[in-house]
Amino acid sequence: MSDVTTSHRVRQLSDLPSPKGLPLLGNALQLKPSSMHLVLEGWCHEFGPSYTIELGPKRVFVSSDSDFLQTALRERPQRYRRFAPIESVFAEMGANGVFSVEGEAWHPQRKLIMQALAATNFRSFFPALQTITQRLLRRWQAAAARGETVEMTQDLVRYTVDVTTTMAFGEDPNTLEQSGNVIQEHLAQIFPMIMARINAPFPLWRYLKLPQDYRFDRSLQAVNQHVEMLIERTRKHMHDVPSVQPRNLLEAMLTSSAQAGSGITDAIVSANVMTLLLAGEDTTAHTLAWSMYFLCTHAQTQARLQAEARALLGEARVCVAFDDLKRLDMFEAAAHEATRLKPIVPLILLEPLTDVVLGDVALPAGTPLFFVLRPSMLDDTHFGRAADFLPERWSTGHEQVRPHDTRAYAQFGAGPRVCPGRHLAGVELRLVLSMLARNFQMKLATHAESIKEVLAFTMMPSSMPVRLRAITQ
Repeated sequence: MSDVTTSHRVRQLSDLPSPKGLPLLGNALQLKPSSMHLVLEGWCHEFGPSYTIELGPKRVFVSSDSDFLQTALRERPQRYRRFAPIESVFAEMGANGVFSVEGEAWHPQRKLIMQALAATNFRSFFPALQTITQRLLRRWQAAAARGETVEMTQDLVRYTVDVTTTMAFGEDPNTLEQSGNVIQEHLAQIFPMIMARINAPFPLWRYLKLPQDYRFDRSLQAVNQHVEMLIERTRKHMHDVPSVQPRNLLEAMLTSSAQAGSGITDAIVSANVMTLLLAGEDTTAHTLAWSMYFLCTHAQTQARLQAEARALLGEARVCVAFDDLKRLDMFEAAAHEATRLKPIVPLILLEPLTDVVLGDVALPAGTPLFFVLRPSMLDDTHFGRAADFLPERWSTGHEQVRPHDTRAYAQFGAGPRVCPGRHLAGVELRLVLSMLARNFQMKLATHAESIKEVLAFTMMPSSMPVRLRAITQ
């Protein structure tokens, strides 16, 4: 039995409500990959917190119950795993790294990534991170001076690509100041196809390739060649310029793989390099974009953060010292609140490894579990005034809004497989949002209603056109 139990009789999947579907296909055609989170949320409102859907021959358990989700996350990897197609799709891409790998193979990869992150001291990396943030500031200052509209989704992806590549591989691609980035463009092609393949009722691409599959293969080949080049170049640099301590994440991974009995092969290193490229670009950029959306639509909150940035940064345009980051709580709080309302991870897909009872529902081993995160985060029993954008609910320096049930917020996961990159994300969020508030006033260059949610593995805005006005004092 799982930890969540009730005194009610145990229900079977067949006892739960379900939307109508088609013979053989079930509900598959109703779940367009780019908007499936919205469809599942709608069915939560219609059928309640637990229901089933059919994806071809598979019956899927769907739940918005945060207690159920926390139980499953905290009982990984012994009793639950990610939805099996996630690992198979990533494996055939050559990217079955710490995010997607399951079973005994997860432990050495988790150790590898945690050692690599520990080897990269954020304090020593801070000057490079500050330099990239100053580069973003100059780009936005120039746009403000010209009166141009800034497409924030593009600029923020460039920023996170520069940060991730510099920290992870010791190479600064400077996409913020150089036009075009081939690898970035290829990565943008990969995400939508990952989402589509994970949720496909049948893996057609393994038997019949369509034009989009050939485009995906070309992008994947380009990224894999880029990864191989990074690894070989890093190995050569380690040989030519030895260092007592690894200078970046890739050097740390290669050092660990060279240790006797590590179990870390070149294929595993390559998979985790790919994971870093994919994860590092996407999640933080979209969190920042949604944060700007809410600051643009909440003028009083924007003004409050502007005053706080001036008070904390003084004459500086960007945070000048690593130790000052801890004073920027409200800026990370704004990002947490934005992703509570617009979650970049709206769905978590798991399955049980054995027969379990979750709450009062019996789940046979291998049952797909689709957890829908937003309904719980918009529930007033978890968050006071849940529909309102209130960053102060997350800041210990302000009077919090009650109730405040952080278990209902799982944007970084929970349990043994909580996101290892969450601390780096926090540093980036604090730096960029404090820089933005210190230097600019923001206004959306379109109607807020025209900005749609697009699910491409993470949930991103369809666009984020913003006009910036420089703050001179």
